[in-house]
Amino acid sequence: MLRIDLFADVVCPWCFLGSERLERVLAALGRPAEVVHHPFMLNPNTPEAGDDIPARLQRKYGVPPEQLWARLEAEARKSGLELDLSKQRLSYPTARAHALLRAAEAKGTQRALSRSLYRAFFQDARNINDPAVLADVAAGHDFGADEVARITADPEALGKARDEARAAAAAGINGVPFFVFDERVAVAGAQQEEVLRQAIAQADATAGQNPEQDPEQDPEQDPEP
Repeated sequence: MLRIDLFADVVCPWCFLGSERLERVLAALGRPAEVVHHPFMLNPNTPEAGDDIPARLQRKYGVPPEQLWARLEAEARKSGLELDLSKQRLSYPTARAHALLRAAEAKGTQRALSRSLYRAFFQDARNINDPAVLADVAAGHDFGADEVARITADPEALGKARDEARAAAAAGINGVPFFVFDERVAVAGAQQEEVLRQAIAQADATAGQNPEQDPEQDPEQDPEP
């Protein structure tokens, strides 16, 4: 079965789009795949109470955030994803969400949980740093409330999520989403669906060869918060 390693952060809008584009490609191809999500933290120092997204974007780029959101929202519509990025005003720490996603891999619900977390954050404007919110989101993915409370308060589980995120950055992943197809073909950014289809075909065609190195960086990705 095709394995796809996906490095992403659940508060990254390009990651949401990239993940949805991947799902559309796999569905169109009728291709079974194991999609494994790996932690990446756009801003490990985000305050517990959240960071004001519009204010941060205004400071960083010097333009109204709506100008930045418009292009991403238009790209999302091309892939059937309705996004209104003005709905979610705050970005939150994601260590708890990543710890939960890591635990979901053993249950076989990681892929579906990741989509639910994106929707909860971007479309429902929920605080995905809140254990109660995480318990509610994870309830449909084989998690009980007590289990979510334990995972999201476990220093070891949180530490492992942070360590994996740091390791990804140390390995040279400086923007997300970042896809690796069958450990051979790497694709950076929320690429168009055709690019993802080509990457799958290339992974199939290069089975047994050395992995591709240094993927071209794409502007449709989040290099930082």
